[in-house]
Amino acid sequence: MEPMFFQNLSSPKMSFEEVFSHIQTFLKDDPSGQYKLMLGTDSQVHSDHTLFITGIVIHRVGKGAWACYHKKVIPRTMRVLHERISYETSLTVEVASLFTKEKIDQLIEIVLPNIYQNASFTIEGHIDIGAGERNRTKAYVNEMVARIESLGFEPKIKPESITASSYANKYTK
Repeated sequence: MEPMFFQNLSSPKMSFEEVFSHIQTFLKDDPSGQYKLMLGTDSQVHSDHTLFITGIVIHRVGKGAWACYHKKVIPRTMRVLHERISYETSLTVEVASLFTKEKIDQLIEIVLPNIYQNASFTIEGHIDIGAGERNRTKAYVNEMVARIESLGFEPKIKPESITASSYANKYTK
């Protein structure tokens, strides 16, 4: 398996270990904060390829965020919606798998001493689909939500899936 790299505006090439270190530092800056670790993928079909962006966002509720993303290019146009949504979810699961139980425990240990001061830490898997009557992806909601739930993460769909539908979406253009 080839190494996975991430980027943001200030760091053009980070290993997952560097990303994890940034997240730890962000939590340590205010260990009594309320945190959401949010992962999600969006895609865009271009003329000769399909671009997938998987975002990692650590959000300190009401007090900012730190984010990065992984880019994957598939050298064909993926026009079948179910295939693309399923692949987006698979990429989110792939990045989520990097957050092993040990790594998650390390993050929880940072905020745990402050839970009585309202500190919290949750992990969400954001899926770029919606359940609305007019949404073409509604047929896939149960399937994709179950895949995120199987990780022990809290699934979020539109309009709450901001990491996929907003952050990652911005970099698919």
